[in-house]
Amino acid sequence: MNKYELAVVVSAKIEDEERAAVVDKCKALIERFGGTITEVDDWGKKRLAYEVQKMNEAFYYFIKFDAESTAPAEIESRVRIMENVIRYLVVRQDEA
Repeated sequence: MNKYELAVVVSAKIEDEERAAVVDKCKALIERFGGTITEVDDWGKKRLAYEVQKMNEAFYYFIKFDAESTAPAEIESRVRIMENVIRYLVVRQDEA
């Protein structure tokens, strides 16, 4: 099992319930592909470095999880098509 972190940038134009549903869907994807969530970090609303889809602000979430090496590709392929996710990235955390 490797340690990973999923960074998700969610649209600021949606309601709180919809935003929570997007994060829950991301967590469900991780668990579906054999991952174990260790931490969910909500950074809240932040200003974007540059305009994305005519938005200047978005909500940032960081989900840390343990999973097999095949899981990140599967998770990214599902998150890619989620409507309210502006940007995403799965990175492996090194043992340091």
